[in-house]
Amino acid sequence: QVQLVESGGGLVQTGGSLRLSCAASGRTFSSYTMGWFRQAPGKEREFVASILWSGGSTSYADSASGRFTISRDKAESTVYLQMESPRPEDTAVYYCAAGLLLATLYEGYPRHYDYWGQGTQVTVSS
Repeated sequence: QVQLVESGGGLVQTGGSLRLSCAASGRTFSSYTMGWFRQAPGKEREFVASILWSGGSTSYADSASGRFTISRDKAESTVYLQMESPRPEDTAVYYCAAGLLLATLYEGYPRHYDYWGQGTQVTVSS
């Protein structure tokens, strides 16, 4: 059974930093794209970043590019999202997701991912 468990969320001030973790278990993820999404109250879930588990290539939403970094540790079976200089508009529940054999074109769309974590709250204060 696949499990994705996020951790690391919390309250952070503008200009600080935060690292989210996603512990993945239940199968081999070598053919998966791992993604981070977020959802603020009253808004749709939106793409933040993704990484190919095997090759490590990454993609970012414009809002995250240059500030957030996605990475993975194969040995620990964990995906990370390093958030630098977060802004109040980054406040949301952040979700980790895994999608099998995703084409690059579909990496930004939640409906193409097969497994989801429970989410971790990130609150950025000004």
